[in-house]
Amino acid sequence: MLSQIVRPMVTTQIRLLAKSKATRATLVTTIARWLGFLGVQAKVTQLNAAGDKIKVSITVGQPDSSEDSDWQQILQNLSRNTSETEESLINSASIPANQETKYQRILAYAIQMSNPNDATDWEQIYPHLQLLGLEESMLLGVKSALKVPQSLDRLVKDLDADVAAVALSQTASIALLDRKVNAEEYQVLQTLLEAMVNKFQ
Repeated sequence: MLSQIVRPMVTTQIRLLAKSKATRATLVTTIARWLGFLGVQAKVTQLNAAGDKIKVSITVGQPDSSEDSDWQQILQNLSRNTSETEESLINSASIPANQETKYQRILAYAIQMSNPNDATDWEQIYPHLQLLGLEESMLLGVKSALKVPQSLDRLVKDLDADVAAVALSQTASIALLDRKVNAEEYQVLQTLLEAMVNKFQ
């Protein structure tokens, strides 16, 4: 079921990259999100065009489902033979100011739909949202939006295509926090995908 969302999303994000004036920053964010779908925390440290391919250097954190002992052994094995070289991290593109409120409310709705029968525990979800790279001001907006019901159909109306693509990636990450996608979360993803695709047609 999730592949029906992710594959078109990747296709649409490639189209976004082709049109983006901030291609490098957008691609850095996109790669990290794609790996995030697999439970891998990754940061792109270097990115360059190389012929008909893109050369990427990344820093990868321990996957959520892996054993601590295995991960530590991998790190020890690597440190025996190589040394790390730090590269400056490229910042991701920001959401336009006139779309921030919609974006925050979409994320709040996605969070609400992850467990639609219970109130959201902000203290529990907050650390996970931080890992998505959201700034504190954005997080506060999401927290505020969680206090009121949201209408997704109303939120996607007049939503910028670029913002829709980012929102789709982030809501997919939120949906996958518990490693499963319920019917409500799937509907959120499907609605965002349709809104995004329609804006590109």
